[in-house]
Amino acid sequence: MNEMSMENVCVFPGMELIYESIHLSAAVDLGRDGGHVFEIRHCREGRLEYQSGGEYFFLGPGDLSIGRPGTQVRTVRYPLSHYHGILIRIHVDRAPHCLSCVLEDVNVQPRLLMQKFCSGSAAYVVRSQPGISHIFSELYSVPASIKKGYCKVKVLELLLFLSVLDLRSDESARRQYSLSQRELAHSVSAYLLAHRNARVTLEQLSEEFHVSGTMIKTSIRTVYGVCFSRFVRPQKMESAAELLRDTDLTVLDIASRHGYDNASKFAAAFKEVTGMTPREYRATPTAWENRFA
Repeated sequence: MNEMSMENVCVFPGMELIYESIHLSAAVDLGRDGGHVFEIRHCREGRLEYQSGGEYFFLGPGDLSIGRPGTQVRTVRYPLSHYHGILIRIHVDRAPHCLSCVLEDVNVQPRLLMQKFCSGSAAYVVRSQPGISHIFSELYSVPASIKKGYCKVKVLELLLFLSVLDLRSDESARRQYSLSQRELAHSVSAYLLAHRNARVTLEQLSEEFHVSGTMIKTSIRTVYGVCFSRFVRPQKMESAAELLRDTDLTVLDIASRHGYDNASKFAAAFKEVTGMTPREYRATPTAWENRFA
C-alpha cells in the first residue's frame, strides 16, 4: 500500500492543524517561506526522518519537533513505510499577534515561540513525555462534530505548554546528530527492515557493519531516542502482523520465528505495539490500520 492522506483543520487565522496518514518510504517536501512559518509536528505511530539546515532529525512515537519548514526541496523519509501524526503549521505574519485575544489568560505570541525554538537551529526535538502525550492523545479520536472547536482548544493548550517549557532543563531534547551516527543507525534500520522476519542479534549486526555492539546501541539511542530492544520490537511486530494476516501459521509458530519461545510473552509484546492481541488482530486484520485513518 503506497498512499498519503492529509486532513486539514483551520483552527485560527494563519494556523492549521493537519492529520497525516502516510504509507510510503519517502516523500518530497517542496518547501515554504521558512522565514515566516514554523511547524510543530507530533508523531503518533511510525518514524520520520528529515534533513534541515545541514542537520538530521528523527521522530519516533510520542516525539514532537518544532522548526521552520525550509525553502528548498527536501526528501522526508519514513523508515517503517508508515507514519501517522499531526502537523500544526503557523504563519506568524497571518496569525494573531497574541492569543489573549482568543482566551484572556493565554498570553502567548506565536512570533516569540518561533524565536524561542527556531533561533540558531533548524529544529528542536522533544522526546516523548507525559505532558505532550496528554495534549495530543484525545486529538486522534475526537468526534467529527466537535473536531474544529476541540482542535482550537488543544492548540491553545499546546502553545501555552511550549511557552513555559524550560529548554535548559529539558534533558530529553535533541537538536542534531552527526552524519556517522545517522548513517550507522539508518543502515542498521534498513538491514533490520529487510530481515524483519528473521532473528537478528546484536552480534550479527556487529559483524555485518564491522562496529561494536556498543556503537550500534549508542547510535540507535542517539538517533531514534530508544534503546536497541525497543527499536527492534515494532519491526518484528509488523512482520508478525503480516504472517497473522496472510498465513495460517499458529501464534506459537509466528512467535518462534521472531525470537519468542513463549506465546504469552509474544502476545504481550504484540499488544504493546499494536494495541491488540495476536488473536484479536487475526480476527480483524484491518483494525490496526483503521485506528489511524
